[in-house]
Amino acid sequence: MTSPTTWRRALAGAAAITTAALVLAGCTGTAGDQTIADKAPTELEGTVSFWHFFADREADVIQSVIDDFEAANPKVTVDVHSGQDDEKLQKAISAGTTVDLGMSYSTDIVGSFCNSGAFRDLGPYIDRDKVDLGQFTDTVKSYTEFDGVRCSMPVLTDVYALYYNEDLLNAAGFTEPPKTLSELEEMGLALTTYNDDGSIKTLGFNPLMGYYENSAAHLGPLASAQWLNDDGTSAVGSSDGWNELMEWQKAYVDEIGLDKLQAFTAGLGQEFSADNAFQTGQVALNLDGEYRTAFIDDQTPDLKYGTAPFPVVDSQPDLYGAGYITGNIAGISKGSKNPELAWALLKYLTTDTDAVVKLANGLKNVPSTHDALASPDLEVTPQFQVFLDIAANANTETTPPSPSGAGYQQSFGDYWDKYQQGQGGDLADGLKGVDKEINDALELVSGP
Repeated sequence: MTSPTTWRRALAGAAAITTAALVLAGCTGTAGDQTIADKAPTELEGTVSFWHFFADREADVIQSVIDDFEAANPKVTVDVHSGQDDEKLQKAISAGTTVDLGMSYSTDIVGSFCNSGAFRDLGPYIDRDKVDLGQFTDTVKSYTEFDGVRCSMPVLTDVYALYYNEDLLNAAGFTEPPKTLSELEEMGLALTTYNDDGSIKTLGFNPLMGYYENSAAHLGPLASAQWLNDDGTSAVGSSDGWNELMEWQKAYVDEIGLDKLQAFTAGLGQEFSADNAFQTGQVALNLDGEYRTAFIDDQTPDLKYGTAPFPVVDSQPDLYGAGYITGNIAGISKGSKNPELAWALLKYLTTDTDAVVKLANGLKNVPSTHDALASPDLEVTPQFQVFLDIAANANTETTPPSPSGAGYQQSFGDYWDKYQQGQGGDLADGLKGVDKEINDALELVSGP
């Protein structure tokens, strides 16, 4: 089954850049001059168009919560368009297609959507209805606005941590997961086995960037590595955290051998299938999101595994317990024909505790409000609890919004791929080049 998380991970890089450009080309102006009623309607009535990216079983979860909304508002019809990825959503908004409420799997579009007005400014609605934004953490709030405009609301979150195969660790004499990157490397090398021809048989940890969830965004918080300066320009070249992460990762790749890692990785199963390398026991330690617990329950229920915060750089052990967080966002389209009804549905999906908990239980994502996190109805296993703890950690970070979408991440990711292959030249010079590429792209979008 194709999961929306497949899209979220695979498209959040390259497609987010392409679609951000589409929005900026097709949407002009801002939503700052919009007018709304002095009071919210006392009775909801009419039809609202809701576009989201979920499919199959997960679309059924979304529909079950929509059914609850319609049951509570019998004069409302929600016209649901499921399976609509970010590119389809952005093209539809640009073309003037009727989209009242749109949901995205990528927080990277927020900068371009807020900046262009593709999503309306929600500030007037929030102020009028006295919506308490304190129910969201500062990190979650940070990726739903750009340049003072909050054009979206958070709909659940993804949090990243370390998965470990308990049987493989115990067999090798390890009693607990690693806490620093040097410990991760030591354990990963000890857990790696080889065939008679020298090729990898089982891998302790796969350090290759681009393997499953291995990305700069997911690793950055483990070293307090910064993406952007306060003025929106690139901070990659001046942030020591990136140097430490990249030097550790490259040395780990070299220790095993790039060719061996690439050959082994090429033979692994698709990430969101039952042949996932962690689920088959081919890889003992893996970086992944909380949603993996649902895949394991469904596809490999007998797997004995644990979860823990991902190891951090040795120079900053106090960061242990933190991680990377992102999530789905939703906003009202600039061309909405029924924005009041769209706002009512958006508010329900993002602030109603019962709705948020039902979504979290069904999709196995981390709730985005404090009340939902504390709800006795939230289904929490020991493995899932780790992600809740990471989400609450003060050092947990996300990627900052930018008018260029995910462009800055793509530029850095392209260079890191070259660097791990030994083609990146001097690291300091290479990162300065990344800074220039990011800043040049920013000027094209925002002007000098």
